[in-house]
Amino acid sequence: MDLFIDRRPLRIPAFRRLWVASAVTAVGGSFSLIAVPTQLFTATGSSAVVGVSAAVSLVTLVVSALWSGALADAIDRRRLLLAGNGGLGLAYLGLWLNAVLGLDSIPLTLALVAVQGLSLGVTLTTTGAAVPRVVPPGQLVAANSLSSLTRYGGAVAGPLLAGLLIPVVGLGTLYLLDALALGLVLWAVARLPVMPPPEAGVTGTLRRLGDGFRYLAGHRTLVAILAVDLAAMVFGLPFALLPELAERTYGGPAGGGRELGLLFAAYPAGVLVAGLLSGTFSRARRHGALMASAAMAWGGCVVLLGLAPNLAVAVPVLVLGGAVNFVLSTFRNAISQAYTDDALRGRIQGSLTVVLMGGPQLATMLHGFGGAVLGARPAVVAGGALTVLAVAALVPALPELWRYEP
Repeated sequence: MDLFIDRRPLRIPAFRRLWVASAVTAVGGSFSLIAVPTQLFTATGSSAVVGVSAAVSLVTLVVSALWSGALADAIDRRRLLLAGNGGLGLAYLGLWLNAVLGLDSIPLTLALVAVQGLSLGVTLTTTGAAVPRVVPPGQLVAANSLSSLTRYGGAVAGPLLAGLLIPVVGLGTLYLLDALALGLVLWAVARLPVMPPPEAGVTGTLRRLGDGFRYLAGHRTLVAILAVDLAAMVFGLPFALLPELAERTYGGPAGGGRELGLLFAAYPAGVLVAGLLSGTFSRARRHGALMASAAMAWGGCVVLLGLAPNLAVAVPVLVLGGAVNFVLSTFRNAISQAYTDDALRGRIQGSLTVVLMGGPQLATMLHGFGGAVLGARPAVVAGGALTVLAVAALVPALPELWRYEP
């Protein structure tokens, strides 16, 4: 068995183009995560304005994910991808002009952040719905491993490159680089095959959304996927407490230092390791059992992190946590894509995108309050324990997930 990256889907030209497009979007989106807050804080000196921009981005992305999921089941998905990536390109061009012309308009920046959120929701949801059209069922796990690797890799590489480039070329040039890169994405997407809807879209968007929610509620395997994913993210993402752990538990300096850097780097390092070794699980059959097991393993890693007496224990635990969470996300996507009828795949992907983007925000809020009340370490332990208990309760309550095989 090949232990390293399962590259079979990359031999399919259509998937290869989708993969390149998602890689560019992941890095570019990470550029803007650094550039937009920096630009807003520099212009206003207010972190509150930065918080408003984050809220605008999240709300527009969630609305767009649901809306575009319904559209992806009614029109050509290739056209929707072109529209989403085109919208991203226009948003980055607008942000570039706003910066280089010295306008520094806060309302304009927030409006462009909204356009970016709307466009990103379209691209994330439609890409997830398009992958099963171009990849055979037996390669869906491998395809999602590759997609997860680019998503997480972009989240690491984007801020790193942004930090290196900002002092050299300035914030404005980052936006321009994003816009130019999206020219490559549009070229790749334009060469995809036509992906018409399985059935003619004769109902309105709201009616299709209602049909999607009814389909979701009527299929316990999909309910289980969402429930397990929410439990793992809402209870088990302790990143909001890492600065306090770094300073008060591991003796790091106030404001961040080596300790905080190691903690934040450990999780993506584990993701990278799991992605590079995806051949160890990409051909497995027990998809549901592996997803649920990975969720419980993630909760266990979070408990160990809260109990870790020093960095020598905390860092390897977070590396392991990143690896098992990569397995969790890979099988979550593969199961949802394989299980869902193609006529409703866009709407189910929209729901998953909402969970994927909203779950970490809820986790930050809960862990922030929990850390203030209980202290950082007890709050982290409690979050990990709740993850394990919730998933352990969901498995017998929704046994369809544990038994699921493609």
